[in-house]
Amino acid sequence: MTDLAGVFADAGVRGSLHAVELSSGREIGHGGDDPVVLASVFKVPVLLELFRQGESHRLDLTAAVQVPVEGRAPGPFGISVMRDPLQMSLRDLAWLMMGISDNAATDIILETVGLDAVDQTLAELGLRNTVLIGDCRALFMTIAEDLGATGLEELEGVDLTDASVIDTLRAIDPLQTSRSTPRDVTSLLAKIWRDEAASPAVCEEVRRILGLQVWPHRLAAGFPEDDIRTSSKTGTLPRWRNEAGVVEYPDGGRYAVAVFTRSESTAAKNPAADAVIGAAARLAVESLRA
Repeated sequence: MTDLAGVFADAGVRGSLHAVELSSGREIGHGGDDPVVLASVFKVPVLLELFRQGESHRLDLTAAVQVPVEGRAPGPFGISVMRDPLQMSLRDLAWLMMGISDNAATDIILETVGLDAVDQTLAELGLRNTVLIGDCRALFMTIAEDLGATGLEELEGVDLTDASVIDTLRAIDPLQTSRSTPRDVTSLLAKIWRDEAASPAVCEEVRRILGLQVWPHRLAAGFPEDDIRTSSKTGTLPRWRNEAGVVEYPDGGRYAVAVFTRSESTAAKNPAADAVIGAAARLAVESLRA
């Protein structure tokens, strides 16, 4: 296989990757057990817990939930940028959480299912290197606190491309924020695709929603063929660009892949760092297929 370290270096990032073939368990890793910043990849176990609770009738996923304007987590998409109150089912909020990584929708869901319940499910699944510190609002509050701000509203206009600013943030330190390892993340995905993380019906619904993500510029960019399916979740914070998902080939081959990158650049737009996620994933999958 092409040297992954060189591929990542050429893109100006430090990368960690783990890939596993679901049928055989054969695997490839490059820093697969390194601690990494999850960013929005943490939403995958939240999604799983939501549908587990729906199946056990602890929650009615079709009931309308009131979503006020006050207290919404900040974010660039979805409910986070809407200006009016609304109501929506938990099931539809789940698509917003995954499809466009809506932070406000995520926090409503996580408050409903409970962080302790998500942690318990992670423990039951043996994901001992995965730690969640809280919801999206809690994550952004650590940024505000680290910058000496008293509230989230003060983050507006802060230059998060200034290295002297962002490198002090707990949010980008894998030992101080929501974190995992690439191997833990592919293990979770493998259990979802093998119907081992919950009932077949729950796992199927989680797979369906992961397949509806709209972003094509990271993992999916490495598999542009129309007959290769990718189902995944991105994660983004200053310096960090991630994506984890499952790649399915028309011949039945299925591969869980998790790629986490930390960029040397602080630029908010970094096409090379985005593209290397798909490129590295493709190299890993092709090596497994060979």
